[in-house]
Amino acid sequence: MEFTARLMLAFASVLGLAMTVWGGYYFVTALMSWRRPMDYGRHPARTRFAVLIAARNEELVIGSLVNSLLTQNYPPELYDVYVIPNNCTDNTAQAAANFGAKVLECTVPVKSKGEVMRFAYNQLAGRGYDAFCVFDADNVAHPDFLKEMNNAYCAGARAAQGYRDSKNPYDTAFSGCYSIYYWMMSRFHNNGKAGLGLSAMLGGTGFMVSAAALEKMGGWRTQTISEDLEMSVQLAMAEVKIWWVPLAITYDEQPLSYEISVKQRRRWTSGTIQIAHQYLPVIMERMMRKPDSVVFDMGATMLVPAYQVAALGSSVLSALAVGCSRPYFSLSLALGAFALNLVISALGATAAAVLVVTVENKWDRRLWKGVACYWLFLLSWLPITVGCYFKKTTVWEEIRHTRNVAPQPGGKSRQALMP
Repeated sequence: MEFTARLMLAFASVLGLAMTVWGGYYFVTALMSWRRPMDYGRHPARTRFAVLIAARNEELVIGSLVNSLLTQNYPPELYDVYVIPNNCTDNTAQAAANFGAKVLECTVPVKSKGEVMRFAYNQLAGRGYDAFCVFDADNVAHPDFLKEMNNAYCAGARAAQGYRDSKNPYDTAFSGCYSIYYWMMSRFHNNGKAGLGLSAMLGGTGFMVSAAALEKMGGWRTQTISEDLEMSVQLAMAEVKIWWVPLAITYDEQPLSYEISVKQRRRWTSGTIQIAHQYLPVIMERMMRKPDSVVFDMGATMLVPAYQVAALGSSVLSALAVGCSRPYFSLSLALGAFALNLVISALGATAAAVLVVTVENKWDRRLWKGVACYWLFLLSWLPITVGCYFKKTTVWEEIRHTRNVAPQPGGKSRQALMP
């Protein structure tokens, strides 16, 4: 029994060391998030944008987004808003047209958002657009979104990610947890990456990619159900840096229930695993031939599911090692050790939630459920990740959106990352 305990402890130590190295890298990234974001200056409006919105049964919410885009503080002659309905059984196309958007009816089979974007790009390439901005149909855009992206483009950005804020942080505990998660990604991941001189990560919505970058990559080529991460990797491989533009704000509708959350996170995790299998060998070959910090960082990002499994494995092995530390196996000792690890993790996650809500100036008494449950939100990701290694989601499933609200832009969100 003692030998078994030592063996388990050795395996747990190896996993723990790997987690420490990987986690230390992201700890440094988080520390760099306190650097002031780059000032892109104020430039005359001259970038011509095509705004793309993939929409599947979004009749209830598409109007708020289209209205927020058509009322941008940006010359209307310099951008067009395109809604691309696909697989719809409602009146999304008519609703979008009624609010003033141009409608591109998708005439090809669609199984992922990337296929919708590829169809739209193929239709619009060569029409003189400098860049394409992508939104989800349930979003609302800040009035200065295009103005800020123009500033970044004029300063040299050929791909850029904006700040992803929340449309409904107070609806439920789950919408609060998602809001905290995205605020954390903006502050500690994207702002931290910018502080290190690395690429931000495209978040699926509220981003810009130039026509020149797409042409360099051979068009819109994403194939997986996590098209945002896949395009981030493709941009890194093409040596196109993704700039971080925190003043280009998008308000996103967050899931309200556990069932919807599981469906969405299964898609994210399955897509990340799919991309890792496809691109990690290419990245390793590229790093051996031509080392690149941005490419390396994208490879590290693809290891998030593996990190989650390693964290679970390390905790389980450590607990079992404690249980085997006596001549006979002690279930109570093993469970106690596992519970202690769980409590420490929960306290750490809660402290991180409190920190990000504080530094982002998002405190509101209605957010207490999200803060209190954030550790459980992260913990619930572990069985989802483990399950995805055995059975991946391969279909881009519809998630219905119903929160047709228009938050007051500016204020806290606009100044969130400005010390």
